[in-house]
Amino acid sequence: MRQDDLAVQEFLDHIQERLLGKPVATGREEVSQRADLALSSVTAFWHALGFPTEHSDSGVFTEADLVALHRIVSLIDDGGVDEQLALGMTRAVARTADRLSVWQTQLVAESVAPDVSPDGLGADPQTAAEVARRLTAAADAFEPLLVYAWRRHLYAALTRMVSDADPAQASSGPVRLVGFADLVNFTSVVRRATERELAVIVQRFERLASDIVTAHGGRVIKTVGDEILFVNQDPVAGTAIALDLVDTMAEEEVLPQVRVGLAYGPVLSRLGDVFGTTVNRASRLTAVAGEGRVLADEALAARLAQQSGFRLRTQRRRLLRGIGTHTPREVTRSHGGRRSEGGGPLHTMGT
Repeated sequence: MRQDDLAVQEFLDHIQERLLGKPVATGREEVSQRADLALSSVTAFWHALGFPTEHSDSGVFTEADLVALHRIVSLIDDGGVDEQLALGMTRAVARTADRLSVWQTQLVAESVAPDVSPDGLGADPQTAAEVARRLTAAADAFEPLLVYAWRRHLYAALTRMVSDADPAQASSGPVRLVGFADLVNFTSVVRRATERELAVIVQRFERLASDIVTAHGGRVIKTVGDEILFVNQDPVAGTAIALDLVDTMAEEEVLPQVRVGLAYGPVLSRLGDVFGTTVNRASRLTAVAGEGRVLADEALAARLAQQSGFRLRTQRRRLLRGIGTHTPREVTRSHGGRRSEGGGPLHTMGT
């Protein structure tokens, strides 16, 4: 092994010790014995965490790994969960933690070296080492925040579940406003922009859109580059999200305008995502919406017609792919409606 490679390995060993502790087991067989778990279960949980099978002499298992497995064993032994449920919960935590870790690494890398590509490729060894040092040093401070955020979101999820409890909805799912917003002509933006410029555009869109959604009590389900999917229990607040998105992006110099499709109806929620006809309808409406326009389906329009603060304009009937024919309504603010500072809730003065 070259001297440089040895130095890198020593540095990574130091990072591992700071984050996870020293290696304490040589492989899965020893881990299974020390954790009192079958070898097959150790392998299953290791895979659920998102890590590949390690060779028996790899020596990658640390005290933190043993503690985690002991806690899983305790959960199962106490009778609270069976092994399959424990695997599912582990997989959910791992997928979230994987994305969180990559996201934070990119943020710190951009802070250390703004010219480095968003994925960190091209960073010199000194920059990469500095990013590793900063994140490792901050890990202990961020860990309580991570637990706090999880508990807060867990409470919010349980509140929604209890509020939605209704045997009549068992087959159809809870009713939600679903919104899709995407940046108009984003493909042409991609052709013209550098990787760095593109990263700035995507990050700013995601930050602004996420702030607007949460300000109105909505939930961001996912963002995919130029698109954001959100839901809201309140159709009025959800519509205000769409209108604020349009207003905010119109004021942005670096961002293209958006178009938004809204639908109201039952959704199927699974693994943190939402599915179903209502979601598909919102997506199809986005595809036919014009620049800076908000289109709503008939179900949402019927709700909004009873509210002040909105103006609805009937559009021509459209054949929505995979959905059928629909008559969307364009939604705008009525006279007197205004967006609050900071993308807050919609204030109205009547129609």
